[in-house]
Amino acid sequence: MLQQTVKNFNINFNVLNNRNTFSSGDPMTGHISFELTKETKITSITMALTGKAKVHWSTGGGGRERRRRHYSAKLDFFNLKSVIVQGNSATGGTATFQPGTHVYPFTCQLPQGDFPSAFRGVHGQIAYTLTVGINRPWHMSKDFVTELNFVNHTDTNQPELRAPLSGSNNMTLCCLWCASGPITMTVSVEKKAFIPGETVKIICYFRNASSQRATPKVRLQQKQVFYTHNKAHKRMIFKSFASVTGQLVSAHTSDVHTVIMLTIPLSASLSISNCSIMDVEYFIEVSLSVTASPDLTVLFPIILCDTPVNTHPPPYL
Repeated sequence: MLQQTVKNFNINFNVLNNRNTFSSGDPMTGHISFELTKETKITSITMALTGKAKVHWSTGGGGRERRRRHYSAKLDFFNLKSVIVQGNSATGGTATFQPGTHVYPFTCQLPQGDFPSAFRGVHGQIAYTLTVGINRPWHMSKDFVTELNFVNHTDTNQPELRAPLSGSNNMTLCCLWCASGPITMTVSVEKKAFIPGETVKIICYFRNASSQRATPKVRLQQKQVFYTHNKAHKRMIFKSFASVTGQLVSAHTSDVHTVIMLTIPLSASLSISNCSIMDVEYFIEVSLSVTASPDLTVLFPIILCDTPVNTHPPPYL
């Protein structure tokens, strides 16, 4: 069998950056290596570079009156094929490979285009793969697949990504016919765009004129939205990535100033807004919790991108 004939197959890339990522238009170079345990006839060694997205979810089920319904959609961004090794036409299109280690270089280029970043979600994924196939006469092709860490470059020169965000909210606690003093909060975030691993500085001003203590909390929320074609149907999933609890705000206090630092996990995927069947959005949720009352909340939509965004505009040249 081919699994016994071919051993230690590896696809090795010449990395372009310290994050080992690829983007639209990037060159891809490297080499493949494998060992053969015996003399083997091979017709060709091929390479396929693909980018695609797919979503699927179902609803209903559990009884005769509720039939299960399935929803799905697929997109193909590109599918490029090339040949690394071609068999000898003089020998019927095959070449004889001796036992031992074999190494072959490869080179190709990712196509230009506004392709979304790679992503794996609850009901779908966006995947970019390099597949190397070893083809033998009278045998099925044996494919070796490697997923690429593909990122979509964000234009960080957009002024709205550098601008600070701010918001406020207030509420009054009620107990039967009594009403306490209002609780108010004003919150600001230094900018809109961040990279995974970056720490967000949230500046908070609280005024608690009530008789209850309030607990501030900051959360990073991710929203995944999956669509069928033409967005006729959709499925929405929320996921909490990180949270930090601040110091208690005592009753009957005013002008309380606090700074809460929230680190975005390195595992967080990038925002996606350029795929017709999938969106990935992020929100920073700042809330004040009071016993037996709804939370007082301010939401900030943010963007996770691959390039750091400076909060100050670039110098005029």
